[in-house]
Amino acid sequence: MIDDVHELRTDEFLAEVHSFEFWFQSIEGYLSDSTWGHDADAEEEAIDDEDRDRLISVLCNYCVGEAAALEAASGMIQIAPDRHSQIFLATQVADEGRHLEVFLHRLAELGVTDADAEIAKRASPSLLVFKDRLLELVSGKDWESALFAQNVVLESLEFVVFRRHAAEADTITSQVLEGVIKDERRHMGFGENELGRRLSRSPKLQQRLRDFRPELDALVLATLKETAHHLELDAEEERVLGKGYLESVERLGLLG
Repeated sequence: MIDDVHELRTDEFLAEVHSFEFWFQSIEGYLSDSTWGHDADAEEEAIDDEDRDRLISVLCNYCVGEAAALEAASGMIQIAPDRHSQIFLATQVADEGRHLEVFLHRLAELGVTDADAEIAKRASPSLLVFKDRLLELVSGKDWESALFAQNVVLESLEFVVFRRHAAEADTITSQVLEGVIKDERRHMGFGENELGRRLSRSPKLQQRLRDFRPELDALVLATLKETAHHLELDAEEERVLGKGYLESVERLGLLG
């Protein structure tokens, strides 16, 4: 493996960081060295019924988000513009499948016997609409909008929420989230880099995504509000998370 991938030419850099070889050596270990996403010897902490119920609601919505990314990433392989992007998305499909798996297992550890029923009952309506919209973009073969919705908007939402939740979660949930967060950072990087190159060459694309962004923002911020409620965050903490979510959009120059 290259000691410093940033010393490579752009084409070589992309080939390296989008490869399965890079994923095997640098990324896959984030979750593979754990048991269901956490240390095998981690002990379950005492959680009262009310806190357990809130945690189950949050995890159910995490499952919706991961399922959305899993389905979308697999579909996007067919519309990706080049082989490097296809290969990267294949690694992302594996990541998202693993994330969904460990969240479902965490629900089982908390006593949920029918995860599908719980998810259907507790899923955020705005997040479900977002999932449907994302999959519409994929089926419509809109590469740029689908990539923006998935690897920038959805991944940014998950990144800021997971990071905040991990800071105060019980030990097992925190360990699961910390592993997932490392993958989300990589997914975000791919989305921002791929879109950044395209936006720099196309003012029309920049305007199209600027016009599209408010639709996604409304769904994301509604989902964020519901999640903040379950995590018992106050208005200021919710505002900080919203600001963190917008940072990726700002880096792409799409806030205007």
